[in-house]
Amino acid sequence: MTDSRPSIYPELTRPAGTGPAGRLDEALYDLVEARFERLLRDNPILATAIGIHEHDDELGDATVDALLAEVEADKAHLTMVESLDPSELSDEARFERDLELHNVRQSTLEAEELRTWERRSGGLDLLGDGLFLLFVRDHAPLAERLEAIAGRLEDAPTFLEQARTRARVPQVRLWQKIEIESAGHMPAFFDEIVTAAEGVVDDREFRRLERAVDGAKIAVAEYRSWLQDTLPGGTDEWATGRELHDRLVAHRAFDGLDSDAILELGLQKLAEEREGRAQAAREVDPDATEAEVIDRVKSDHPDTFKGALDAYRESMLRARQHLIDHDLVSIPTGEGIDVVETPSYLHNVIPFAAYFEPAKFDRNQKGIYVVTPSVGDNPGAMREHNYASISNTSIHEAYPGHHLQLTVATHHPSLTRLLANAPEFVEGWGMYTELMMREHGFDDDPRFRVILHTDAIWRACRIILDVRMHRGELSIDEAVQFLVEQTNFEEPNARAEVRWYSFRPTYPMSYLLGRTLLLGLRADEQRRLGDSFSLRNFHDTLLRNGSIPISFHRRLLTAGA
Repeated sequence: MTDSRPSIYPELTRPAGTGPAGRLDEALYDLVEARFERLLRDNPILATAIGIHEHDDELGDATVDALLAEVEADKAHLTMVESLDPSELSDEARFERDLELHNVRQSTLEAEELRTWERRSGGLDLLGDGLFLLFVRDHAPLAERLEAIAGRLEDAPTFLEQARTRARVPQVRLWQKIEIESAGHMPAFFDEIVTAAEGVVDDREFRRLERAVDGAKIAVAEYRSWLQDTLPGGTDEWATGRELHDRLVAHRAFDGLDSDAILELGLQKLAEEREGRAQAAREVDPDATEAEVIDRVKSDHPDTFKGALDAYRESMLRARQHLIDHDLVSIPTGEGIDVVETPSYLHNVIPFAAYFEPAKFDRNQKGIYVVTPSVGDNPGAMREHNYASISNTSIHEAYPGHHLQLTVATHHPSLTRLLANAPEFVEGWGMYTELMMREHGFDDDPRFRVILHTDAIWRACRIILDVRMHRGELSIDEAVQFLVEQTNFEEPNARAEVRWYSFRPTYPMSYLLGRTLLLGLRADEQRRLGDSFSLRNFHDTLLRNGSIPISFHRRLLTAGA
């Protein structure tokens, strides 16, 4: 059940508690909705992402003044939410208040103190995302979506000019070089849009789109020149620093773990997973070295990238059927997922695969699973698309990983939960499902377990590198070397990985740390419930409650939610 109030966005919903309402419940939800509407109004790309399409032809204001105004508005919002007496709220609303405070404090901390936005130019990333989501999601006929895309392309010159105003301090050269690479790929994406429009829109609209693309290409070229001009006066200092990294970790509330404990966990898991991989390799061939077995597994791959995409689709559908056959989790009706090549402008920041969740307010609940063919035209790239890796990645990204997880999450009426930033649950769930599916017999062959452990070694490395890189203990080259040595990744993929670790502190650690916390939560629930524990109910409850921090999930489970 949900309740709602009149809004410029009539689709908005709010939770309805099972018990008596609190005197201040409506005041809380009014504040939450007011902030939500402000964010959508000021960030049209966010609105598109969640399925509200009133501003699909706009990119929004990318100036530093607009960003700072948003931070100030969030601080005022925090003050108002903090002023609500928790004793005057229902249990449901009290939980939502605590989560709202957690969310906004986190975003404010990152904006005011981490301040990546003023050291890394992200204008092209935002532009690309704003176009890509309209291009691949079918919430409306393609002709209608192309009209909106034309509007955003027409806005591109102003948007990219505005984005430059955020560069108020020396820019991080490493990050600028990533954006320069994206600029080189962006025109090809524009051309793909024009090709798709042929025969779909009328002549007048097609000419408009062509003019918009021409203008956007010029704007991207000028933006690329500006990025290059920032390099001589830039900085090579990108590390967060121990103090701030520790504060970011503390805010995330990882069941009381601090950075030192998390680093120790990463080292422990690295040793455990390396031993697990060695054992699986011996099962594959006791007479071969571990390196020879890994090479053999990685050499077993489709001949072409098109064949790899077909294999990803086949693997994820097998996994979906396995969930049904073994009663492991509920699958909602009407869900769907497309598997497509990662757009070229993202190849250097998504070296393997990624997932774009369904838009909450779109009628068609379809997710998008993107797979990257190669990084930098690496001739060995197909080795990363070996059949064992395809199986593991499809569990993580599709069933029962992110696609199932985030599709179910869209059904919860809470706007606060929709905007929660909890990668330790989102990414932790993806990793947890890789292991859980093997526990229940899916592709439980030693060749597949070699890759299962390799991927867990990779995520253990992410924990170690997240902490050590941002403490200033490792350079980019040292981190790349460490990752290649531990995982056997191709060097271009490892370098692309490490580069994004540098501007997303505390995110890389979320994968294996999140799996560890979820396994601990499952064990606690098994002890608490005894014979009445149901794995399916445990999974369904987690997914139904949304993509929120694991500490908040623990609170709901203990309360019987």
